[in-house]
Amino acid sequence: MSQPPIDRIQDGSAGKPEPHARRTRLREFQAQLAQRVQAAQNSAERNLNQLGVMIGDTHCLLDLQQTSEILPVRSITKVPLTLDWYLGLSSIRGNLVGVVDFPRFLGYAATELDAACRIIIFSRGLSLHGGLLVPRVLGLRNPQQMAPAPDAEPASALSRWTTQCYRDEQARLWMQIDLAALVQDPRYLQIGL
Repeated sequence: MSQPPIDRIQDGSAGKPEPHARRTRLREFQAQLAQRVQAAQNSAERNLNQLGVMIGDTHCLLDLQQTSEILPVRSITKVPLTLDWYLGLSSIRGNLVGVVDFPRFLGYAATELDAACRIIIFSRGLSLHGGLLVPRVLGLRNPQQMAPAPDAEPASALSRWTTQCYRDEQARLWMQIDLAALVQDPRYLQIGL
């Protein structure tokens, strides 16, 4: 008589791995993504690699030179008398970082916090201890493997910071966002009510 797979013994569900195994695979994926981001930042082709994220139904590219880390959502302490898109402060390696719900800032619905959400921390070169909450990270993308789309109309909410548009092999539109321009925008800097 053959024995059932170990992941079926734990909870009795056929083909459904136990929660611990899923968490372990998620941690491994996050570690691999972090290593790839670090390698891309250090490589000679770092200008070619961008971080793909979803904002609403829009595919966006963020320059890795303008980001330093991608982190799961940690505890965020609300700051009184701030706009609803400013989530508050989070301690990242002993440094206080202001966290903005990027979709909410752009006028979309507030981001529902779940396992797919990430905080993208700005690089030190932007001179702002801050981060953007995004609903989903799509991994590294290379714009050189996409077709420029100069006639594409960027999403109106992102048009102020979109430097270029591309189309991938599936004809999806990607907008390259300049985080340096975003963090200098007076609206972004005005978090108080």
